[in-house]
Amino acid sequence: MTVLLTTLNAKYIHTNLAIRLLYALNEDHPGLDWKEFTIKEDQDEVAAYCSAYDVVAFSCYIWNITQTLEVARKIKTLNPAAKILLGGPEVSYDWQDVIALPEVDFIITGEGETPFRAFLQSYPQVSEVPNIVSKDGSDVVYFPQSEIFDLKAYEDIMPYRNDAPESLANKVLYIETSRGCPYKCEFCLASLDNKVRYLPNASIKSTLLFMMQNGRVIKFLDRTFNIKRDFTIDIFKFILEHHRPENVFQFEITADILHPDIMQFIEDHVPPGLFRFEIGIQTVNQKANLEVSRKQNFDKTKSIIQRLENKVEMHLDLIVGLPFDTWEDNKYSFETVFQLFPPELQLGFLKFLKGTPMLYKHAQHGYVFDPLPPYQIIESKYLSRAELHRIELLEHALEIYWNKKRTFYTLKYVTAHYSIFDFLLGLGEWFGEKKDFYKYVLVDVYDIIYDYVSEHYAKDAVLKELIALDYYLYFKINPKTMFLEEVDRSVKNRLMADMGLAHENTKFRVLPLRFDFELFEAENKIVLQESTVVIRYNGVTKGEIVPQPALALTRRVLS
Repeated sequence: MTVLLTTLNAKYIHTNLAIRLLYALNEDHPGLDWKEFTIKEDQDEVAAYCSAYDVVAFSCYIWNITQTLEVARKIKTLNPAAKILLGGPEVSYDWQDVIALPEVDFIITGEGETPFRAFLQSYPQVSEVPNIVSKDGSDVVYFPQSEIFDLKAYEDIMPYRNDAPESLANKVLYIETSRGCPYKCEFCLASLDNKVRYLPNASIKSTLLFMMQNGRVIKFLDRTFNIKRDFTIDIFKFILEHHRPENVFQFEITADILHPDIMQFIEDHVPPGLFRFEIGIQTVNQKANLEVSRKQNFDKTKSIIQRLENKVEMHLDLIVGLPFDTWEDNKYSFETVFQLFPPELQLGFLKFLKGTPMLYKHAQHGYVFDPLPPYQIIESKYLSRAELHRIELLEHALEIYWNKKRTFYTLKYVTAHYSIFDFLLGLGEWFGEKKDFYKYVLVDVYDIIYDYVSEHYAKDAVLKELIALDYYLYFKINPKTMFLEEVDRSVKNRLMADMGLAHENTKFRVLPLRFDFELFEAENKIVLQESTVVIRYNGVTKGEIVPQPALALTRRVLS
């Protein structure tokens, strides 16, 4: 029997940890192979490759289940004798409709290690293997078992040992140090496994060392990495001892339980930019939190974010559509969290994942949601379809202008003078009228926001200057002149000389502003006072502002 462990990743840069673990545990089995594809690859080519195997085992998730089933159908057309085995979170619950499909022969529910090994050893007589769904004619056979896989079996397992090291350099590499989550958030699959178990420490460190030596971006899959103080600090120390300069590490943490000793360790030892923390705030409405069995002290979370933001890059998450979260509640949560100015703010929409309590109680809140993946909310008692559509437009603007770091100063200014929620909402609607959100060029981004501000904030000259500043800062080389002209050449030459800068004017741009930029950058306050900003281009990184000594400043009070 030949068996292929495979999956369809969302992007080429992603890696699938599950199939690597299953292969590493069973690589002594004759005929077992593994290979990754992506959801964007030609399905006929994927199916042609897979159809050469007797059994094709797919790792299934919310983002690839539709494409996986399409490939499975094509495999059956090419090789009707091939058997399709599905596993993963997307088929572990409410699998009845999936097993009824003619292209699906078997499903593994829950953790895959024990049933997959038993499947390999028992095939084709697998009907009595626990946690495997199979077919006997028109009948479905399933014997569920709650036995938990002993993670000590990973003592000598390094999941990436079968990868060519050079193939990992530009990919996102994933590692798990634990399974389970102590929390019971009803919209999350992790809430179904409240017993937190850890992998062997030696295995964790050998895997992590290999990833650091051969990869760049390393993401920890633990739902709450910082549960144990000593374990967290120990892993941090190991990283600091062995990481390379280009490495970046991302952790999902619960900020309001972050131990003071962990914070102190970060402040004392961790260099800026090495760590990223993903923090799920979701909502600041406590009524909504309680309804989904979620505990959070936002004030404490906020204080910790602000304390560590100069050391750790923060990625914050919000969810639109939680019970009792009305339009005004979502607006308040968004504006409150945005004012923390996280490098990335993910605005997600409530999804009704198979197996979650949220799915089974949806009717009491009047939820209507898409029956197809990703099972996203369509409407509820608290948000209409029209309101959700408008927030989706806001999310597009957030992604284009904030998360892609195109208008940092502009949006920072907006938070101090207007409603950032209303501003991005209007900008998203304006953008959608002018361009397709997925088909635009960079100049469109700045043209559209400049026109939007000219139409709706016509009297705010400072806002327009900040758009221009953000535009000039985004490029690696001096871009074409737009929105704001440089100072007179003689003024520029004199300023360059005062600052001791080389006379290669193409590498510098000097912009005249009507406000004190240094004060704005430090305190997000506007004082109308002429100033200049000098931008340097090195052709490698984005434009940077060059600090000016006092003798070089050219200012005068306008009002």
